[in-house]
Amino acid sequence: MKFYKSLCLLGLLALSSYSATAVSEEKTLNVVTEPTFAPFEFVDKGTSTLIGFDIDIINAIGEAEGYKMNVSSMSFDGQIPAIITQQVDIAISGFTITEERAKKVNFSEPYYDAGLGILITKANSAEIKSKDDLKGKTICAQLGTSGAMYAEKVENTSVTQFNSTAEAFLELEKGSCSAVVTDKPVIEYYLATTKNENLIMIPEQLTVEQYGIVTSKDRKDLTDMIASGLKKIRDNGTYDKIYQKWFGNAAAK
Repeated sequence: MKFYKSLCLLGLLALSSYSATAVSEEKTLNVVTEPTFAPFEFVDKGTSTLIGFDIDIINAIGEAEGYKMNVSSMSFDGQIPAIITQQVDIAISGFTITEERAKKVNFSEPYYDAGLGILITKANSAEIKSKDDLKGKTICAQLGTSGAMYAEKVENTSVTQFNSTAEAFLELEKGSCSAVVTDKPVIEYYLATTKNENLIMIPEQLTVEQYGIVTSKDRKDLTDMIASGLKKIRDNGTYDKIYQKWFGNAAAK
């Protein structure tokens, strides 16, 4: 009987040891995002958790590839430096794929087709009807974004940059700038959720852009893993379900 108990005890110890090893060897990747970019990434007011299209996409890729994605917040302009120095593994934050950025980091294939739009107040609708009317105006944008880059190229324009798109929208409402230049789906989501009748999005789309997931040039393994995971979730329908969750029945990109 004692011998039997000893065998059981050894078995339990072995199982416990195996479980601890399995937990310790669980593959975890550190992902950063800047959660003021609804509907791509933002904080759920009820649960204080990070949610959004990008969050669902990166978690689905991780699940498909056997990784746990540890997603945390980081300022947008700090993410690429953190990737370059390998302080973090992955950045997903509505990053537009540009030649300048691609010189510093690796991008996944595009996972979302986007473009820049212009948000104005009704009070400014008579004088700002197209991108040409931005000349000589004051524009608000989020720091380090393609919207800020576009605004800075507009002739005779004063550009004020903020840490988040939400701050830029607030400054527009306060009358501190004439327009906000940012991603069109973000403007559409903001108008749909706030139902602010004092704001108008100009129909003209300024650019056609594509978003990519960012990894270090020294981590080809991560670049390849994301490519594999993205293909899997496209092929099995997971991508389409996530797209419809956040953007309705519009065709997935």
